[in-house]
Amino acid sequence: MTKPIYAIGDIHGQTAQLDRALELIAADGGPEAEVVFVGDYVDRGPDSRGVIARLMQGQAEGRNWTCLKGNHDRMFEWFMEDTPRHDPHMLVGYHWFHERIGGVATLGSYGLEVPDRIRLEDLHRQAKATVPEDHVTFLRNLSLSHLSGDLLFVHAGVRPGIALADQAENDLVWIRDGFLDHAAPHPWLVVHGHTAEQHPVHYGNRVDIDCGAGYGRALVPVVFEGTQAWCLTDQGRQRLLPEG
Repeated sequence: MTKPIYAIGDIHGQTAQLDRALELIAADGGPEAEVVFVGDYVDRGPDSRGVIARLMQGQAEGRNWTCLKGNHDRMFEWFMEDTPRHDPHMLVGYHWFHERIGGVATLGSYGLEVPDRIRLEDLHRQAKATVPEDHVTFLRNLSLSHLSGDLLFVHAGVRPGIALADQAENDLVWIRDGFLDHAAPHPWLVVHGHTAEQHPVHYGNRVDIDCGAGYGRALVPVVFEGTQAWCLTDQGRQRLLPEG
């Protein structure tokens, strides 16, 4: 019998949704369940700090949890460097504090306000004095991918035709073009988030588990046994079949 592995999509500061998803997993797989979180723990939602603390607590308790890095987690990590770093992959005019990105909500969860007129160096100084260093270390040490049998877990996706060891970090946390429209099989069934759907969707060669928690929708954990997949609901497992 194949051991189940559970996956949770983009959380975006939603601790209540995270706790509910973990309750569903515990009911299905027990306290020893293996869980992979595919990143984007911060931004947009109200409690990024609480999400990070919950994941750190679980790992400290010895839970079989693997936490991957999303683009939003990396933006927070980069802002917390000694000299804050901007992600050049973003469109011109966008930055971590842009209303569509959500960095203001993340710092707000640590008790920091971001007024309309404040110098970046002053805000950065306040953040360095307020955000716990172990939270920054957690972000810095997040993995970019997790391979388990025929399943590859990543945040955003992969560049088709490129070996896993040669994948660029930017693609693993940011890719859409060239991945979402790629219909041919990959060497693995790719399980990812990053691109928000209304619910988990199985595309045959990939499974998108970002259900849009950052936009107020519910997290829906997915359980895999081999490459077979089910959504976890209050009514139990619901089979997730490839579309088409």
